[in-house]
Amino acid sequence: MKCLAVCQDELVIRILARAFEPRLDIEFLVEDRLLARRLHDTAVTVHVGDPRKVESYLRADIDPSTCLLVEDTGRRSPKRTVEAIRDAGGTLVYLLDVGHPLSPKRQEEHGTRIPDVGQLALADLLQGALCTELDRSMTRARVEQYQRYLADADRVLILLHNDPDPDAMASGLALRNLLRRTKTTAIIGAFQGVTRPENLRMANLLDIHVEPLNRQSLSGFDRIATVDVQPHYFGGLINKVDLVIDHHPERGGYGAAFKDIRPDYGSTCTILTEHLRAVDANISERAATAMLYAIKSDTLFLSRQTNEPDLDAFRFLYPLANAALIRKMEGAETTVERLNSVSEAVLGGEVVGALYTTHLGDVAREDLITYVADFLLQVEEIKWSVVSGIVHGDLVISVRTLGYSRHAGEFVKQHFGDVGSAGGHRAMAKAVAPLDRFQQKFGSIAPEDIRATIHALAEQFLEEPQASERRRSMNR
Repeated sequence: MKCLAVCQDELVIRILARAFEPRLDIEFLVEDRLLARRLHDTAVTVHVGDPRKVESYLRADIDPSTCLLVEDTGRRSPKRTVEAIRDAGGTLVYLLDVGHPLSPKRQEEHGTRIPDVGQLALADLLQGALCTELDRSMTRARVEQYQRYLADADRVLILLHNDPDPDAMASGLALRNLLRRTKTTAIIGAFQGVTRPENLRMANLLDIHVEPLNRQSLSGFDRIATVDVQPHYFGGLINKVDLVIDHHPERGGYGAAFKDIRPDYGSTCTILTEHLRAVDANISERAATAMLYAIKSDTLFLSRQTNEPDLDAFRFLYPLANAALIRKMEGAETTVERLNSVSEAVLGGEVVGALYTTHLGDVAREDLITYVADFLLQVEEIKWSVVSGIVHGDLVISVRTLGYSRHAGEFVKQHFGDVGSAGGHRAMAKAVAPLDRFQQKFGSIAPEDIRATIHALAEQFLEEPQASERRRSMNR
């Protein structure tokens, strides 16, 4: 996100440049050419112009999403500067009080606010409050833009990935809330419905209906939004959507009018919590319960792929949610079917050092594979669990790690990205490949051969840094 600061004080400019870098792409508008030359020599991006003229902002190439900081010098009113910014298309405007004494004329104006202009103090910057406020303002602008864009649609589809998990279903509820729509005008849908026991229990307890879809039903919607998934997932079925909100690594190959993709977040619901808070939306107990459960589920109770926004969203949602309902949903985690899958995994698995690999053969659903991968990672000596199984003719490979060694997503993309879909985070990843394509690349698809192939690839992947280190030591 671009930020343009209208400042004439060199000290303030240098404070802002240091405070924002590398978080924001910050540029400055100054009137003094000598000051501009000094700043340019220190790699600060500077524009020279009169801040009270529209052309100064047009040359700086601002747009409605640009954040404008206007230094309040205390000597002259910033009203003409703000008017020029608005005439040039700027909307996110803040006055920055840097502590200058007010002139007599400004003292008369003191306390008179300029409509729709935020007030900030330089001292807030040093406490971190400015960045927080700017983040929220930029999120608010993004949300209001897609709200307006989708407002005139008769029917909106909120599309989830196949066999939706808690993060997908809760994100669907949250987006419906943000769009101020009902379940008849914003349909939450998926091509393959909910099957996992705990997810079915969540859907039943929170009355979340996921509409079954097919290729023909897509034509019945004026707008399409995807949450917790990106359009490439559907294999070319959808090449253009109106909105994408997701926490998985960004993939190309599709068009979208609006996108908010944050792969460093542990949950899509964390992103949508920020969207709801940015526009001061009311969050019902039902939605808060779904979103809190989703964040707990996707981050293994804040222990996996978690950062400060996830913790902040959890803290915000906790008092709004129904804790008893969450405990009831969590009660479906262990089933006899899953215990049988764990037993199968232990009997057919191999452990070498901190690596545990196993192949389950034909399984009814993907969740049995991911459950086993999570379960095996709890074994004391294990730092990597790689579990595979065959679901409806596709080989599904689920990887779980403790997150501080090599990148799980890189592993699956490197070895299986050319035969199917593959990707993920450092601590968790998945690959899905048609069995015939896996066979063409790796040969035998006998159960033991599949496990042995994947184990050899994982072992080699984990040994690569050690081999590099040994070569460096020999060279020294």
